[in-house]
Amino acid sequence: MIEVIRSDSRGGASHGWLETRHSFSFADYYDPSRMGFRVLRVINEDRVAPGAGFPTHPHRDMEILTYVLDGALQHRDSMGNSSIIKPGEVQRMSAGTGVRHSEFNASKTEPVHFLQIWILPEKPGVAPGYAQTAFAPAERRGRLRLVASRDGAEGSVSLNQDIRLFASLLGPGQRVDHTFQPGRYGWIQVVSGEITAGDRVLSAGDGAALAGVSELVIHGVQDAEFLLFDLP
Repeated sequence: MIEVIRSDSRGGASHGWLETRHSFSFADYYDPSRMGFRVLRVINEDRVAPGAGFPTHPHRDMEILTYVLDGALQHRDSMGNSSIIKPGEVQRMSAGTGVRHSEFNASKTEPVHFLQIWILPEKPGVAPGYAQTAFAPAERRGRLRLVASRDGAEGSVSLNQDIRLFASLLGPGQRVDHTFQPGRYGWIQVVSGEITAGDRVLSAGDGAALAGVSELVIHGVQDAEFLLFDLP
């Protein structure tokens, strides 16, 4: 089964400094049929104006992944981390017992465009943690590059949940394949371009939940970037 959430059916808001779209219920957007998928709780696509951002605020018991698409995002947190996240980089912040952080557009002239992903941890009350790793376009082009996993395999960022997150860049006619083990689920989030996943056509901003799928074939239709989650 492949269930598609089209880009234009997502919730969201326009705040002037922020344009945001929510695949699942978040903030003022509430849909009881879209409360997340498996351990995925939030996939927000945000565009933040130059110099603007989210002031310091708290999180707890959540694994938070940030994936920048264009521009640069400045991060600071109560663990003492200060970094700039750029396209192709994956940042993981384990909120655990509690952490405070801020996120601002690092540029005074250009917008920043990014995905923020929240994942429910395997257990509450873990120690807060932080990791950030860059994955060059060549590592993601024409293949599924593992960028986050529970055990940090293949140089991916580690996190406190049994997921495997892949990033890929596909050109027209390129193909990648993924096998889901029995009892596993999937989610595809298209960043740009157009792909086919099984018999479904997915475009920028579309998401798709996968259940009961063992062998998945993804083709590039246009130059495309997407994320593939392998979930418990």
